[in-house]
Amino acid sequence: VQLQASGGGLVQAGGSLRLSCAASGRTFSRYGMGWFRQAPGKEREFVAAIRSSGLSTYAEFVKGRFTISRDNAENTVYLQMNSLKPEDTAVYYCAEKESYRGSDYSRYEYDSWGQGTLVTVSS
Repeated sequence: VQLQASGGGLVQAGGSLRLSCAASGRTFSRYGMGWFRQAPGKEREFVAAIRSSGLSTYAEFVKGRFTISRDNAENTVYLQMNSLKPEDTAVYYCAEKESYRGSDYSRYEYDSWGQGTLVTVSS
């Protein structure tokens, strides 16, 4: 599968962005999707995930601010980010998880990755 992330950019603190990740190459609706982020000098960390059922999970630090959603007809997963903070600055990656088993929180459970899109939040 190929994943193409887009929607990153520069935004002021308190602002919003919507990231998109378009998938191609297989039946998108069957697989779980996740968003991760990596700030300079830090490990890649879990942000949010959504299963084929629509069940979503979030990292504590984005709960109430970010929303993950998917459009199976468009083979796209979204990450709506509101109330952005400077500490949200990172490269954001989308990823696909083939197996229903395993933790949605672990990057090692994901099989395919997009190229990343940079989000910069200014104070």
